Order: sequence, then C-alpha cells, then structure tokens
Amino acid sequence: MSRAVNRADVDEVHAEFYAAFEAGDFDRMSAVWADGPYASGVSCVHPGWTMLRGREEVLRSWALIMANTTYIQFVLTDVETDVYGDHAVVTCKENVLTADEDTEAGFLAGGSIVATNVFVRTDGEWRLLLHHGSPVLNVVDAEEE
Repeated sequence: MSRAVNRADVDEVHAEFYAAFEAGDFDRMSAVWADGPYASGVSCVHPGWTMLRGREEVLRSWALIMANTTYIQFVLTDVETDVYGDHAVVTCKENVLTADEDTEAGFLAGGSIVATNVFVRTDGEWRLLLHHGSPVLNVVDAEEE
C-alpha cells in the first residue's frame, strides 16, 4: 500500500472525527475511536481538562460534551498527516465556532485550538487512539505594542 493511500485513509477518519462531533452523533464518534486491545490506551485531553484514559471514560466525556453543545463547527487549517507503519499523527489548528439558541446574538464563542490526533491501524482500519487539544491564547505581536 502506498504512502499516499495510507495518508488519504487517515485523513478520511480524521475528517469523520470532526464530522461526528459537528453532527452530535455519538455512534459515529464511538466508531472512530480504537477498541479491543487498544481500548485501555485510548486517551483524550479536551482544552482545559485533565487527561482522560480508557475508551469508556473518553467516550463518556464526548457524550457529555455533545449533549451540551447546541452547535459547533470546525474549520481545520495547517493540517499535517504523517504515517509511520501502523501509526499516524495528524496535527492541525481547529478554528471553532459555537452557538447557543438561548442567546440573542446566537454565537457564544469563536476560538482556536491546536490539536494532535494519533491513529492506530487495527484489522486494516484506522482508529483514533489519542486526541489532545490545547487552546491558542490571543497573543499580541511585539510590533503592535
């Protein structure tokens, strides 16, 4: 299998992770994450949270987040995919828009998160093993001071 095919397969699962979150679809989100012998090694760090470990704990966090998210949209930039045999690392910047039906303006927040997503190929399928998101703080350029 060529390196380009591996990268395209990883990119497809990476895109599905964000699509499942945007759709608030827990079944789709569950299908993206590694299972079986990798279940105990599944890890996630949501921005501002402590490390979550184990498939059950990670999926519980996604269920909670999706149940409390009215609307979320991601525009991914600076996406880089590297494949190392049966492991792959995707780094990106998540440009996030969220909204709440209960506010007059509708939009609550927009922000940026840098993310690292590590995938493992198991039984010929790529699955997410680790997601780590860190907020990007607004930093004023030295020239603007």
